[in-house]
Amino acid sequence: MPGLDRITSDPSVMYGQPCIRGMRVTVRRVLEALATYSDRQELSAEYPELEDEDVRQALAYAAANLDDKVLELRGA
Repeated sequence: MPGLDRITSDPSVMYGQPCIRGMRVTVRRVLEALATYSDRQELSAEYPELEDEDVRQALAYAAANLDDKVLELRGA
């Protein structure tokens, strides 16, 4: 994906899951950490190897891979 140069996928690293800069930190792990830690300082303390651009690209990657389907609600 253009503009997501920090997101890598290598079958020999974390079974090919999308990772940050070839490290063993998956995009999913970054998203889970963002949901868990109340602020970026806590996140940085737990994952000091992550840079702000890593987090930004993980969010962008996740958003780009979600499907925007419109579902009709019955009886609404």
